[in-house]
Amino acid sequence: MVRQERAARTRRSLIRAAAETFAEVGFVPASLTVISRRAGVSNGALHFHFANKGVLAEAVEAEAAEAVRRLTESARARQGDSLQAVVDATHELMAALAQDVVVRGGFGLAGDIARRAVSPLHGQWQGWVEDSLCRAERSGALARGVSWTAAARVVVAATTGFGVLGCKDASWLSRQNITRSWELLLPLLADRGDLGTLVCAGSRPPAPAPEPGPALVPASAPVPGPELGSALVPAPGPELGPAFVPAAAPVPGPSPVPGPEPAALPAPEFAAAPAPVPAPAPVSGSGWVWGVSGR
Repeated sequence: MVRQERAARTRRSLIRAAAETFAEVGFVPASLTVISRRAGVSNGALHFHFANKGVLAEAVEAEAAEAVRRLTESARARQGDSLQAVVDATHELMAALAQDVVVRGGFGLAGDIARRAVSPLHGQWQGWVEDSLCRAERSGALARGVSWTAAARVVVAATTGFGVLGCKDASWLSRQNITRSWELLLPLLADRGDLGTLVCAGSRPPAPAPEPGPALVPASAPVPGPELGSALVPAPGPELGPAFVPAAAPVPGPSPVPGPEPAALPAPEFAAAPAPVPAPAPVSGSGWVWGVSGR
């Protein structure tokens, strides 16, 4: 399992590095050595996942196509067969081109004539726009006299042009720019009864940019929590200073009142041991001691 997860991470890193390189220099000048170095892997690891540069480019396009599929399905799920679904999808596609390097790299490959390969991306987007406008015509959302085929050509041509121009100048992909284009197109395409309900800027507000969090300070070694009833006064660190604010010194209590000194007890007296009794001296001229033989 760990090996599979590592292989999946390596594959994603290679696809992202390839998309960045293709978006910057194009397919033909792109170097596999540069891509592998940018992904932080060896050339051998790159060739383990992708046989050649063409296979790697197809993987980038497949990832971009999946992103386009998700955003178009999301727009239709929210707005159904109305023109608002097409408006929302164009806003989200332009945002993806501006923010997602894999989508930008995939569409860059699709428009790279030096590659000499057929890309599914433009056809996928065109097919979805045509199907959506055909649905809108059947539901009566298009203006009288406007065919879905003509409307689809205008929308696809406009969004494709924004994508190509946005590769060099990101302002073409801005929300404001896309909104102004819909302000010109919707009065020509939409039925007058629905025109007042359509939002040229898209029905979904743009996601706010994440605010930077507070700077992280390297943490010192963990200090054990204080025991109940004890003051927390850790020793100061060598550089960062004390980890905690030293606790205030305890207030001394009242001094005890001196009492009378106890009298010294006399040392106990011990009785002197009795002197040892000397044994009787033996009687001269006899081998017996008087009083011992019993005679």
